[in-house]
Order: sequence, then C-alpha cells, then structure tokens
Amino acid sequence: MNLSVTSPYNADFDGDEMNMHVPQGYETIAEIKELMCVPKQMMNPQSNKPIMGIVQDSLLGAMVLTQRDTFIKLEEMMNLVMWIDDVEALPQPAILKPVPLWTGKQIFSLVLPKIQYVRYNETQKASNWASTTDKNIVIQNGEVLCG
Repeated sequence: MNLSVTSPYNADFDGDEMNMHVPQGYETIAEIKELMCVPKQMMNPQSNKPIMGIVQDSLLGAMVLTQRDTFIKLEEMMNLVMWIDDVEALPQPAILKPVPLWTGKQIFSLVLPKIQYVRYNETQKASNWASTTDKNIVIQNGEVLCG
C-alpha cells in the first residue's frame, strides 16, 4: 500500500489492521470501485481538504531531487523517465561535457503540468527572483527555474 493513501483509511502502521470483504452483487462491486478508489476521492467532503498528500520519502525525494547540486547521468535519467507517462523527448542536458548531465529540476519539470507559480521565501527584489539559497520558487510553463 502506498504511504500517501494511508490517511483516508486512518492507518498509521502502529499495528493497525485492515479487513477486506468480497462484494457479492454487481451494484456492490460498482459502488466499491467508486467509493473505495482513493485516487478518485481527492477531497474530504467534511473539511474540504485534500485526502492524500506528500509524506515522508516522497517529500524528502522531491527536496533532494530539486537541490542545486543534484545532477543525473544518462542511465539514471532514462530509468526515471521510464516511469513518466507522457514524455515526448528528453530535455537538453544542463552540462554537455565531459559527460551529459541533467539537473534534478529538469526531471521534476517533466512531471509538472504547464503551470505558472511564484513564491518568495526571501526578501523580494523587484527584478531578481533568483536567490543564493534557492528558497524562492519559480515555475514558468511547467518548468522549475528556481527553488
């Protein structure tokens, strides 16, 4: 079970038990397919908050992948791209010689939709969004530029 879908079931891996029941009728099967399919139940109707969220390893992996000094070789890049559905072509490597290297931000950008997002976590300067600590987040047309 993926860790990000455990919160709807209130499972926290401290000895919890989950029971499964086999549906008997066609209506029951259809109802269970809709109600128990966690990816289709994105919002909690009681509090209007997302049910699933990034937790533990996923959050840490995203942070490590998007750091400034994360570079990915061709073999690793191909292994990562294999798990992404709609990749038309690899982006141009950030470093060409002596060996082609991609940044973690480039691979992270492949899974993002074409969105625009800016968040300043440091003092905002009118013309300069880049920061030395990479705390400002800038996404333009689905490409992570900073952060």
